[in-house]
Amino acid sequence: MGEKVVAGPFDLADRQRYRDKLQQCLTGLERLLEEKRFDRPKNLMGLEIELNLAGADGLPRMLNAEVLERIASRDFQTELAMFNLEVNIAPHRLGGRVFDRLSEELRTSLAYAHRKAGEVDAGIVMIGILPTLGRDDLVSSNLSDVDRYTLLNEQILAARGEEFKLDIEGVERLVCTSGSIAPEAACTSVQLHLQVTPDRFSDVWNAAQAVTAAQIAVGANAPFLFGHELWRESRPPLFQQSTDTRPPELQAQGVRPRTWFGERWISSAYDLFEENLRFFPALLPICDDEDPLRVIDEGRAPKLSELALHNGTVYRWNRPVYGVADGVPHLRVENRVLPAGPTITDVLANAAFYYGVVRSLAEESRPVWTRLPFEAAAANFDEACRHGIEARLRWPRRGRYGGTVAVDAVSLVRDELLPLAEAGLDAWGVEPADRDFYLGVIEERCRRRVNGASWQAETFHRALEKGLGRDAALAATTRRYCELMHSGEPVHNWPVGLPEAVPLG
Repeated sequence: MGEKVVAGPFDLADRQRYRDKLQQCLTGLERLLEEKRFDRPKNLMGLEIELNLAGADGLPRMLNAEVLERIASRDFQTELAMFNLEVNIAPHRLGGRVFDRLSEELRTSLAYAHRKAGEVDAGIVMIGILPTLGRDDLVSSNLSDVDRYTLLNEQILAARGEEFKLDIEGVERLVCTSGSIAPEAACTSVQLHLQVTPDRFSDVWNAAQAVTAAQIAVGANAPFLFGHELWRESRPPLFQQSTDTRPPELQAQGVRPRTWFGERWISSAYDLFEENLRFFPALLPICDDEDPLRVIDEGRAPKLSELALHNGTVYRWNRPVYGVADGVPHLRVENRVLPAGPTITDVLANAAFYYGVVRSLAEESRPVWTRLPFEAAAANFDEACRHGIEARLRWPRRGRYGGTVAVDAVSLVRDELLPLAEAGLDAWGVEPADRDFYLGVIEERCRRRVNGASWQAETFHRALEKGLGRDAALAATTRRYCELMHSGEPVHNWPVGLPEAVPLG
Protein backbone atom coordinates (compact mmCIF):
# COMPACT_ATOMS: atom_id res chain seq x y z
CA MET A 1 0.00 0.00 0.00
CA GLY A 2 2.95 2.36 -0.47
CA GLU A 3 5.54 4.05 1.73
CA LYS A 4 5.17 4.63 5.44
CA VAL A 5 3.68 8.04 6.10
CA VAL A 6 2.63 10.05 9.13
CA ALA A 7 -0.93 11.34 9.11
CA GLY A 8 -1.52 15.06 9.34
CA PRO A 9 -3.74 17.83 7.98
CA PHE A 10 -3.01 19.35 4.57
CA ASP A 11 -3.48 23.01 3.68
CA LEU A 12 -4.11 24.53 0.26
CA ALA A 13 -0.42 25.11 -0.38
CA ASP A 14 0.55 21.48 0.27
CA ARG A 15 -0.80 20.15 -3.03
CA GLN A 16 0.90 22.81 -5.13
CA ARG A 17 4.15 22.26 -3.25
CA TYR A 18 3.81 18.53 -3.79
CA ARG A 19 3.01 18.97 -7.50
CA ASP A 20 6.13 21.12 -7.91
CA LYS A 21 8.22 18.55 -6.06
CA LEU A 22 6.82 15.74 -8.23
CA GLN A 23 7.94 17.62 -11.32
CA GLN A 24 11.42 17.97 -9.83
CA CYS A 25 11.47 14.24 -9.15
CA LEU A 26 10.36 13.46 -12.70
CA THR A 27 13.10 15.72 -14.07
CA GLY A 28 15.54 13.95 -11.78
CA LEU A 29 14.41 10.55 -13.06
CA GLU A 30 14.86 11.75 -16.63
CA ARG A 31 18.41 12.89 -15.84
CA LEU A 32 19.28 9.61 -14.17
CA LEU A 33 18.06 7.76 -17.25
CA GLU A 34 19.96 10.03 -19.65
CA GLU A 35 23.15 9.82 -17.59
CA LYS A 36 22.88 6.01 -17.24
CA ARG A 37 23.20 6.18 -13.46
CA PHE A 38 21.27 2.98 -12.77
CA ASP A 39 22.52 -0.29 -11.34
CA ARG A 40 23.95 -2.94 -13.66
CA PRO A 41 21.96 -6.15 -14.29
CA LYS A 42 21.74 -8.41 -11.25
CA ASN A 43 18.95 -10.83 -12.23
CA LEU A 44 17.24 -10.20 -8.90
CA MET A 45 13.68 -11.25 -8.10
CA GLY A 46 11.55 -10.46 -5.05
CA LEU A 47 8.35 -11.87 -3.63
CA GLU A 48 5.59 -10.54 -1.36
CA ILE A 49 2.48 -12.47 -0.33
CA GLU A 50 -0.61 -10.96 1.30
CA LEU A 51 -2.32 -13.26 3.77
CA ASN A 52 -5.62 -13.65 5.61
CA LEU A 53 -6.29 -14.55 9.22
CA ALA A 54 -9.17 -16.96 9.84
CA GLY A 55 -10.33 -19.15 12.68
CA ALA A 56 -11.03 -22.87 12.77
CA ASP A 57 -14.60 -22.01 11.74
CA GLY A 58 -13.31 -20.45 8.50
CA LEU A 59 -14.40 -16.95 9.53
CA PRO A 60 -12.05 -13.92 9.47
CA ARG A 61 -10.18 -12.88 12.61
CA MET A 62 -9.38 -9.18 13.19
CA LEU A 63 -6.16 -9.90 15.03
CA ASN A 64 -3.20 -8.87 12.90
CA ALA A 65 -1.64 -6.65 15.61
CA GLU A 66 -1.72 -9.51 18.12
CA VAL A 67 -0.37 -12.01 15.61
CA LEU A 68 2.42 -9.69 14.45
CA GLU A 69 3.45 -9.09 18.05
CA ARG A 70 3.84 -12.83 18.51
CA ILE A 71 5.63 -13.38 15.18
CA ALA A 72 8.08 -10.56 15.99
CA SER A 73 9.76 -10.64 12.58
CA ARG A 74 10.39 -7.78 10.16
CA ASP A 75 9.53 -10.18 7.33
CA PHE A 76 5.86 -9.84 8.35
CA GLN A 77 3.98 -6.55 8.19
CA THR A 78 0.49 -5.17 8.55
CA GLU A 79 -1.79 -4.81 5.56
CA LEU A 80 -4.92 -2.74 5.03
CA ALA A 81 -7.36 -4.55 7.34
CA MET A 82 -7.03 -6.25 10.70
CA PHE A 83 -7.47 -9.71 9.13
CA ASN A 84 -4.53 -9.12 6.74
CA LEU A 85 -0.78 -9.69 6.98
CA GLU A 86 2.00 -9.53 4.41
CA VAL A 87 5.18 -11.58 4.24
CA ASN A 88 8.18 -10.21 2.35
CA ILE A 89 10.93 -12.49 1.10
CA ALA A 90 14.42 -11.03 0.63
CA PRO A 91 15.54 -10.65 -3.00
CA HIS A 92 17.02 -13.76 -4.64
CA ARG A 93 19.15 -14.15 -7.73
CA LEU A 94 17.24 -15.92 -10.48
CA GLY A 95 19.12 -19.13 -11.22
CA GLY A 96 20.03 -22.53 -9.85
CA ARG A 97 17.48 -24.04 -7.46
CA VAL A 98 15.99 -20.64 -6.61
CA PHE A 99 12.38 -21.86 -6.47
CA ASP A 100 13.18 -24.77 -4.18
CA ARG A 101 15.10 -22.39 -1.90
CA LEU A 102 12.14 -20.04 -1.87
CA SER A 103 9.84 -22.95 -1.12
CA GLU A 104 11.85 -23.90 1.94
CA GLU A 105 11.97 -20.30 3.19
CA LEU A 106 8.24 -19.80 2.71
CA ARG A 107 7.31 -23.11 4.35
CA THR A 108 9.41 -22.26 7.37
CA SER A 109 8.13 -18.68 7.65
CA LEU A 110 4.44 -19.46 7.10
CA ALA A 111 4.47 -22.50 9.38
CA TYR A 112 5.96 -20.35 12.15
CA ALA A 113 3.42 -17.58 11.52
CA HIS A 114 0.58 -20.11 11.53
CA ARG A 115 1.71 -21.50 14.89
CA LYS A 116 1.91 -18.00 16.37
CA ALA A 117 -1.52 -17.12 14.97
CA GLY A 118 -2.83 -20.26 16.62
CA GLU A 119 -1.98 -18.76 20.02
CA VAL A 120 -4.90 -16.35 19.49
CA ASP A 121 -7.19 -18.91 17.82
CA ALA A 122 -6.41 -17.79 14.27
CA GLY A 123 -4.59 -19.26 11.30
CA ILE A 124 -2.86 -18.19 8.10
CA VAL A 125 -4.84 -18.51 4.86
CA MET A 126 -3.40 -17.89 1.37
CA ILE A 127 -6.35 -17.15 -0.90
CA GLY A 128 -7.38 -14.39 -3.32
CA ILE A 129 -10.53 -13.43 -1.39
CA LEU A 130 -11.60 -15.17 1.80
CA PRO A 131 -15.03 -16.63 0.91
CA THR A 132 -16.47 -16.06 4.38
CA LEU A 133 -15.90 -12.30 4.46
CA GLY A 134 -19.11 -10.38 5.03
CA ARG A 135 -19.94 -6.74 4.45
CA ASP A 136 -19.77 -6.10 8.20
CA ASP A 137 -16.16 -7.29 8.21
CA LEU A 138 -15.08 -4.71 5.63
CA VAL A 139 -15.76 -1.43 7.39
CA SER A 140 -13.46 1.42 8.39
CA SER A 141 -13.36 0.32 12.03
CA ASN A 142 -11.58 -2.86 10.89
CA LEU A 143 -8.79 -1.03 9.05
CA SER A 144 -5.37 -1.60 10.58
CA ASP A 145 -4.34 1.04 13.09
CA VAL A 146 -1.63 2.52 10.86
CA ASP A 147 -1.43 6.18 9.85
CA ARG A 148 -1.02 5.59 6.12
CA TYR A 149 -4.16 3.45 5.90
CA THR A 150 -6.23 5.96 7.84
CA LEU A 151 -4.93 8.85 5.76
CA LEU A 152 -5.30 7.00 2.45
CA ASN A 153 -8.89 6.10 3.31
CA GLU A 154 -9.68 9.72 4.20
CA GLN A 155 -8.09 11.13 1.05
CA ILE A 156 -9.65 8.65 -1.39
CA LEU A 157 -13.05 9.16 0.20
CA ALA A 158 -12.62 12.95 0.08
CA ALA A 159 -11.60 12.81 -3.59
CA ARG A 160 -14.66 10.74 -4.44
CA GLY A 161 -17.02 12.80 -2.31
CA GLU A 162 -19.58 10.01 -1.83
CA GLU A 163 -19.89 6.33 -0.97
CA PHE A 164 -18.18 3.74 -3.13
CA LYS A 165 -20.51 1.60 -5.21
CA LEU A 166 -19.66 -2.03 -5.87
CA ASP A 167 -21.47 -3.50 -8.86
CA ILE A 168 -19.94 -6.76 -10.11
CA GLU A 169 -21.92 -9.11 -12.35
CA GLY A 170 -20.57 -12.59 -12.89
CA VAL A 171 -22.19 -15.93 -12.13
CA GLU A 172 -24.29 -13.82 -9.75
CA ARG A 173 -24.52 -10.07 -9.31
CA LEU A 174 -23.34 -8.11 -6.29
CA VAL A 175 -24.53 -4.53 -5.77
CA CYS A 176 -23.73 -2.68 -2.55
CA THR A 177 -22.11 0.47 -1.21
CA SER A 178 -19.29 1.19 1.20
CA GLY A 179 -18.38 4.27 3.19
CA SER A 180 -14.65 3.44 3.10
CA ILE A 181 -11.97 1.69 1.05
CA ALA A 182 -12.13 -1.29 3.43
CA PRO A 183 -13.56 -3.70 0.78
CA GLU A 184 -10.22 -3.44 -1.04
CA ALA A 185 -8.70 -5.34 1.88
CA ALA A 186 -10.54 -8.45 0.69
CA CYS A 187 -8.04 -8.63 -2.21
CA THR A 188 -4.94 -10.56 -1.15
CA SER A 189 -2.30 -10.99 -3.82
CA VAL A 190 1.21 -12.06 -4.70
CA GLN A 191 3.63 -9.41 -5.92
CA LEU A 192 6.54 -10.53 -8.07
CA HIS A 193 9.44 -8.10 -8.47
CA LEU A 194 12.07 -8.18 -11.19
CA GLN A 195 14.99 -5.75 -11.18
CA VAL A 196 15.82 -4.64 -14.72
CA THR A 197 18.06 -2.11 -16.42
CA PRO A 198 16.46 0.96 -18.01
CA ASP A 199 17.25 -0.38 -21.49
CA ARG A 200 15.28 -3.55 -20.81
CA PHE A 201 12.49 -2.02 -18.75
CA SER A 202 9.99 -1.32 -21.52
CA ASP A 203 10.41 -4.76 -23.10
CA VAL A 204 9.89 -6.49 -19.75
CA TRP A 205 6.89 -4.32 -18.83
CA ASN A 206 5.26 -4.80 -22.23
CA ALA A 207 5.84 -8.55 -22.03
CA ALA A 208 4.35 -8.64 -18.53
CA GLN A 209 1.28 -6.74 -19.71
CA ALA A 210 0.81 -9.13 -22.64
CA VAL A 211 0.91 -12.20 -20.40
CA THR A 212 -1.30 -10.98 -17.52
CA ALA A 213 -4.37 -12.73 -18.94
CA ALA A 214 -2.57 -16.06 -19.11
CA GLN A 215 -1.35 -15.60 -15.53
CA ILE A 216 -4.91 -15.03 -14.33
CA ALA A 217 -6.37 -17.84 -16.42
CA VAL A 218 -4.17 -20.48 -14.81
CA GLY A 219 -3.89 -18.79 -11.40
CA ALA A 220 -7.41 -17.46 -10.61
CA ASN A 221 -8.34 -18.00 -6.96
CA ALA A 222 -11.04 -15.48 -5.96
CA PRO A 223 -14.55 -16.51 -7.12
CA PHE A 224 -16.53 -15.31 -4.07
CA LEU A 225 -17.25 -11.98 -2.39
CA PHE A 226 -19.83 -11.22 0.31
CA GLY A 227 -21.51 -14.59 -0.26
CA HIS A 228 -21.87 -14.08 -4.03
CA GLU A 229 -20.19 -16.11 -6.76
CA LEU A 230 -18.82 -13.50 -9.15
CA TRP A 231 -15.85 -13.64 -11.53
CA ARG A 232 -13.31 -16.45 -11.34
CA GLU A 233 -10.83 -13.74 -10.30
CA SER A 234 -12.94 -11.08 -8.60
CA ARG A 235 -10.02 -9.07 -7.20
CA PRO A 236 -9.52 -6.71 -10.18
CA PRO A 237 -13.11 -5.38 -10.40
CA LEU A 238 -13.32 -5.19 -6.61
CA PHE A 239 -9.98 -3.38 -6.34
CA GLN A 240 -10.94 -0.88 -9.05
CA GLN A 241 -14.36 -0.08 -7.63
CA SER A 242 -13.34 0.05 -3.97
CA THR A 243 -10.54 2.58 -4.61
CA ASP A 244 -12.28 4.57 -7.35
CA THR A 245 -11.88 8.28 -6.70
CA ARG A 246 -14.18 9.10 -9.66
CA PRO A 247 -17.85 9.86 -9.07
CA PRO A 248 -20.13 8.73 -11.94
CA GLU A 249 -19.78 12.05 -13.78
CA LEU A 250 -16.00 11.73 -14.05
CA GLN A 251 -16.32 8.09 -15.08
CA ALA A 252 -18.66 9.21 -17.88
CA GLN A 253 -16.04 11.74 -19.01
CA GLY A 254 -13.45 8.98 -19.41
CA VAL A 255 -11.24 9.95 -16.47
CA ARG A 256 -8.84 7.09 -15.78
CA PRO A 257 -9.37 4.94 -12.66
CA ARG A 258 -6.49 4.70 -10.20
CA THR A 259 -6.62 0.91 -10.48
CA TRP A 260 -5.59 0.67 -14.07
CA PHE A 261 -4.44 -1.81 -16.71
CA GLY A 262 -3.10 1.05 -18.82
CA GLU A 263 -3.83 2.10 -22.39
CA ARG A 264 -0.66 1.69 -24.46
CA TRP A 265 2.62 -0.13 -24.88
CA ILE A 266 5.58 1.90 -23.65
CA SER A 267 9.10 2.70 -24.80
CA SER A 268 10.62 3.71 -21.43
CA ALA A 269 9.99 3.50 -17.71
CA TYR A 270 9.72 7.28 -17.84
CA ASP A 271 6.44 6.91 -19.79
CA LEU A 272 4.70 5.33 -16.80
CA PHE A 273 5.92 7.77 -14.16
CA GLU A 274 5.04 10.68 -16.43
CA GLU A 275 1.53 9.29 -16.95
CA ASN A 276 1.10 9.02 -13.20
CA LEU A 277 1.74 12.75 -12.82
CA ARG A 278 -0.32 13.76 -15.84
CA PHE A 279 -3.44 11.75 -15.08
CA PHE A 280 -3.69 11.30 -11.30
CA PRO A 281 -3.97 14.02 -8.62
CA ALA A 282 -1.97 13.47 -5.46
CA LEU A 283 -3.71 11.65 -2.65
CA LEU A 284 -0.95 12.03 -0.05
CA PRO A 285 0.80 15.39 -0.68
CA ILE A 286 3.64 14.80 1.78
CA CYS A 287 6.95 16.46 0.88
CA ASP A 288 10.47 15.33 1.71
CA ASP A 289 13.26 17.80 2.44
CA GLU A 290 15.49 16.37 -0.30
CA ASP A 291 16.36 18.49 -3.34
CA PRO A 292 16.61 15.70 -5.92
CA LEU A 293 18.35 17.75 -8.60
CA ARG A 294 21.03 18.97 -6.21
CA VAL A 295 21.59 15.41 -5.01
CA ILE A 296 22.13 14.33 -8.62
CA ASP A 297 24.51 17.25 -9.20
CA GLU A 298 26.53 16.02 -6.22
CA GLY A 299 26.82 12.56 -7.78
CA ARG A 300 24.56 10.84 -5.29
CA ALA A 301 21.34 8.85 -5.76
CA PRO A 302 18.14 10.75 -4.89
CA LYS A 303 15.33 9.00 -3.05
CA LEU A 304 12.66 10.66 -5.22
CA SER A 305 10.33 10.17 -2.24
CA GLU A 306 7.39 12.11 -3.67
CA LEU A 307 7.54 10.19 -6.95
CA ALA A 308 7.67 6.86 -5.12
CA LEU A 309 4.80 7.81 -2.79
CA HIS A 310 2.61 8.98 -5.65
CA ASN A 311 3.46 5.87 -7.67
CA GLY A 312 2.24 3.78 -4.73
CA THR A 313 -1.24 5.30 -5.01
CA VAL A 314 -1.67 4.40 -8.71
CA TYR A 315 -2.59 0.73 -8.75
CA ARG A 316 -1.26 -0.62 -12.04
CA TRP A 317 -1.31 -4.39 -12.45
CA ASN A 318 2.31 -4.11 -13.61
CA ARG A 319 3.78 -1.22 -11.69
CA PRO A 320 7.11 0.54 -12.25
CA VAL A 321 9.21 0.86 -9.10
CA TYR A 322 12.16 3.18 -8.50
CA GLY A 323 14.42 2.31 -5.59
CA VAL A 324 17.89 2.90 -4.17
CA ALA A 325 20.05 0.09 -2.78
CA ASP A 326 23.60 0.56 -1.48
CA GLY A 327 23.57 4.11 -2.81
CA VAL A 328 22.74 3.07 -6.40
CA PRO A 329 19.33 3.64 -8.07
CA HIS A 330 17.53 0.75 -9.75
CA LEU A 331 14.25 0.00 -11.52
CA ARG A 332 11.90 -2.91 -10.97
CA VAL A 333 8.78 -4.23 -12.64
CA GLU A 334 6.28 -5.21 -9.94
CA ASN A 335 3.78 -7.78 -11.20
CA ARG A 336 0.63 -7.48 -9.04
CA VAL A 337 -1.71 -9.68 -11.07
CA LEU A 338 -1.80 -12.93 -9.13
CA PRO A 339 -3.96 -13.85 -6.15
CA ALA A 340 -2.40 -15.47 -3.11
CA GLY A 341 -2.41 -19.26 -2.86
CA PRO A 342 -3.62 -21.88 -2.99
CA THR A 343 -0.32 -23.46 -1.75
CA ILE A 344 3.32 -22.48 -1.63
CA THR A 345 3.94 -24.85 -4.54
CA ASP A 346 1.20 -23.15 -6.57
CA VAL A 347 2.56 -19.68 -5.77
CA LEU A 348 6.04 -20.65 -6.91
CA ALA A 349 4.72 -22.40 -10.01
CA ASN A 350 2.97 -19.14 -10.92
CA ALA A 351 6.23 -17.28 -10.27
CA ALA A 352 8.31 -19.68 -12.38
CA PHE A 353 5.84 -19.37 -15.25
CA TYR A 354 5.91 -15.57 -15.05
CA TYR A 355 9.67 -15.12 -14.84
CA GLY A 356 10.27 -17.64 -17.61
CA VAL A 357 7.70 -16.43 -20.11
CA VAL A 358 8.48 -12.74 -19.56
CA ARG A 359 12.18 -13.38 -20.19
CA SER A 360 11.42 -15.11 -23.49
CA LEU A 361 8.77 -12.65 -24.68
CA ALA A 362 11.01 -9.67 -23.86
CA GLU A 363 13.78 -11.08 -26.05
CA GLU A 364 11.76 -12.15 -29.10
CA SER A 365 12.89 -10.71 -32.42
CA ARG A 366 9.26 -9.90 -33.28
CA PRO A 367 7.90 -8.83 -29.88
CA VAL A 368 4.37 -9.90 -29.08
CA TRP A 369 3.35 -6.29 -28.36
CA THR A 370 4.12 -5.33 -31.95
CA ARG A 371 1.58 -7.96 -33.09
CA LEU A 372 -1.04 -7.75 -30.33
CA PRO A 373 -3.09 -4.54 -30.08
CA PHE A 374 -3.01 -3.11 -26.57
CA GLU A 375 -6.82 -3.09 -26.55
CA ALA A 376 -6.74 -6.85 -27.13
CA ALA A 377 -4.36 -7.35 -24.19
CA ALA A 378 -6.71 -5.34 -21.95
CA ALA A 379 -9.73 -7.30 -23.19
CA ASN A 380 -7.84 -10.55 -22.57
CA PHE A 381 -7.22 -9.50 -18.97
CA ASP A 382 -10.94 -8.84 -18.45
CA GLU A 383 -11.87 -12.15 -20.10
CA ALA A 384 -9.44 -14.13 -17.96
CA CYS A 385 -10.69 -12.49 -14.77
CA ARG A 386 -14.27 -13.35 -15.69
CA HIS A 387 -13.77 -16.93 -16.82
CA GLY A 388 -10.46 -18.11 -15.38
CA ILE A 389 -9.19 -21.36 -16.79
CA GLU A 390 -12.12 -21.52 -19.25
CA ALA A 391 -11.23 -18.16 -20.83
CA ARG A 392 -10.68 -17.64 -24.54
CA LEU A 393 -7.98 -15.11 -25.39
CA ARG A 394 -6.87 -13.21 -28.48
CA TRP A 395 -3.26 -13.95 -29.44
CA PRO A 396 -1.11 -13.19 -32.48
CA ARG A 397 -1.62 -15.71 -35.25
CA ARG A 398 1.38 -17.78 -36.24
CA GLY A 399 2.68 -17.44 -39.74
CA ARG A 400 3.20 -14.70 -42.27
CA TYR A 401 -0.29 -13.25 -42.43
CA GLY A 402 -0.41 -11.79 -38.92
CA GLY A 403 -3.52 -10.72 -37.06
CA THR A 404 -4.90 -12.31 -33.92
CA VAL A 405 -6.93 -15.42 -33.33
CA ALA A 406 -9.15 -16.53 -30.41
CA VAL A 407 -7.73 -19.51 -28.54
CA ASP A 408 -8.53 -21.37 -25.34
CA ALA A 409 -6.32 -20.08 -22.55
CA VAL A 410 -5.22 -23.60 -21.63
CA SER A 411 -4.18 -24.30 -25.23
CA LEU A 412 -2.27 -21.02 -25.43
CA VAL A 413 -0.44 -21.72 -22.18
CA ARG A 414 0.26 -25.40 -22.88
CA ASP A 415 1.23 -25.14 -26.55
CA GLU A 416 2.95 -21.76 -26.78
CA LEU A 417 3.67 -20.09 -23.45
CA LEU A 418 5.00 -23.06 -21.45
CA PRO A 419 7.75 -23.76 -24.02
CA LEU A 420 8.64 -20.06 -23.88
CA ALA A 421 8.68 -20.21 -20.07
CA GLU A 422 10.97 -23.22 -20.21
CA ALA A 423 13.39 -21.41 -22.52
CA GLY A 424 13.22 -18.31 -20.33
CA LEU A 425 14.08 -20.20 -17.16
CA ASP A 426 16.98 -21.83 -19.01
CA ALA A 427 18.17 -18.35 -19.97
CA TRP A 428 18.01 -17.30 -16.31
CA GLY A 429 20.13 -20.34 -15.44
CA VAL A 430 17.43 -22.11 -13.41
CA GLU A 431 18.22 -25.79 -12.82
CA PRO A 432 16.20 -28.22 -14.99
CA ALA A 433 14.81 -29.96 -11.88
CA ASP A 434 13.31 -26.70 -10.60
CA ARG A 435 12.14 -25.70 -14.06
CA ASP A 436 10.42 -29.00 -14.81
CA PHE A 437 8.75 -29.41 -11.43
CA TYR A 438 7.19 -25.96 -11.19
CA LEU A 439 6.23 -25.59 -14.85
CA GLY A 440 4.82 -29.11 -14.57
CA VAL A 441 2.34 -27.77 -12.01
CA ILE A 442 1.08 -25.24 -14.58
CA GLU A 443 0.90 -27.96 -17.23
CA GLU A 444 -1.20 -30.20 -14.97
CA ARG A 445 -3.59 -27.36 -14.16
CA CYS A 446 -4.09 -26.91 -17.90
CA ARG A 447 -4.51 -30.63 -18.54
CA ARG A 448 -7.11 -31.02 -15.78
CA ARG A 449 -8.60 -27.51 -16.21
CA VAL A 450 -8.30 -26.92 -12.47
CA ASN A 451 -7.12 -23.90 -10.52
CA GLY A 452 -7.98 -22.46 -7.12
CA ALA A 453 -11.12 -20.71 -8.37
CA SER A 454 -12.54 -23.75 -10.14
CA TRP A 455 -11.86 -25.92 -7.07
CA GLN A 456 -13.57 -23.43 -4.74
CA ALA A 457 -16.63 -23.07 -6.98
CA GLU A 458 -17.06 -26.80 -7.54
CA THR A 459 -16.63 -27.62 -3.85
CA PHE A 460 -19.12 -24.91 -2.90
CA HIS A 461 -21.76 -26.23 -5.30
CA ARG A 462 -21.28 -29.79 -4.08
CA ALA A 463 -21.76 -28.53 -0.53
CA LEU A 464 -25.05 -26.93 -1.58
CA GLU A 465 -26.10 -30.20 -3.19
CA LYS A 466 -25.44 -31.97 0.12
CA GLY A 467 -27.98 -29.67 1.76
CA LEU A 468 -25.82 -27.00 3.36
CA GLY A 469 -27.11 -23.43 3.34
CA ARG A 470 -25.12 -20.82 1.44
CA ASP A 471 -23.20 -19.43 4.43
CA ALA A 472 -22.52 -22.91 5.79
CA ALA A 473 -21.34 -24.08 2.36
CA LEU A 474 -18.93 -21.15 2.07
CA ALA A 475 -17.59 -21.80 5.57
CA ALA A 476 -17.21 -25.52 4.88
CA THR A 477 -15.46 -24.80 1.58
CA THR A 478 -13.08 -22.42 3.37
CA ARG A 479 -12.30 -24.94 6.12
CA ARG A 480 -11.60 -27.66 3.54
CA TYR A 481 -9.46 -25.23 1.52
CA CYS A 482 -7.39 -24.43 4.63
CA GLU A 483 -6.92 -28.12 5.40
CA LEU A 484 -5.69 -28.88 1.88
CA MET A 485 -3.61 -25.69 1.70
CA HIS A 486 -1.63 -26.75 4.75
CA SER A 487 -1.13 -30.23 3.26
CA GLY A 488 1.07 -28.60 0.61
CA GLU A 489 -0.30 -30.59 -2.33
CA PRO A 490 -0.81 -28.31 -5.37
CA VAL A 491 -4.44 -27.51 -6.12
CA HIS A 492 -4.72 -29.69 -9.23
CA ASN A 493 -4.31 -32.71 -6.93
CA TRP A 494 -6.99 -31.65 -4.45
CA PRO A 495 -10.06 -33.86 -4.19
CA VAL A 496 -13.16 -31.82 -5.10
CA GLY A 497 -15.98 -31.56 -2.60
CA LEU A 498 -16.23 -32.05 1.15
CA PRO A 499 -15.34 -35.21 3.05
CA GLU A 500 -18.33 -37.22 4.21
CA ALA A 501 -17.62 -36.30 7.83
CA VAL A 502 -18.65 -32.67 7.26
CA PRO A 503 -22.02 -32.21 9.05
CA LEU A 504 -25.01 -30.74 7.28
CA GLY A 505 -26.49 -27.51 8.60
